[in-house]
Amino acid sequence: QVQLVESGGGSVQAGGSLRLSCAASGYTYGQYYMGWFRQAPGKEREGVAIIYTGFRTTYYTDSVKGRFTISQDNARYTVSLQMNSLKPEDTAMYYCAAARPVANVFRAYEYNYWGQGTQVTVSA
Repeated sequence: QVQLVESGGGSVQAGGSLRLSCAASGYTYGQYYMGWFRQAPGKEREGVAIIYTGFRTTYYTDSVKGRFTISQDNARYTVSLQMNSLKPEDTAMYYCAAARPVANVFRAYEYNYWGQGTQVTVSA
């Protein structure tokens, strides 16, 4: 079992920055796909940024490319998401997720470990 605990988030004006972190504990040995999904009210959960911890390969959804950066700290089993140039449409609950091999990195149902979520609100 893997436990994920998110931190960070909050409220910011458009153009601002926030940093999210996700600390993993439990059975963290081996390689995982880890990263962030978000869900706005009335919308489906969507993948935002994922990192494969084995090779540090990163994946981003088109709407955040060039603005968000995902990174990992192996020593602390932490994955972080630096979010710059935030837009009101980035407002959502952000969830950390982890999984072993996946067929589609942005397919939420393939992830079997989830954090509790942290709110990000961007005002115009």
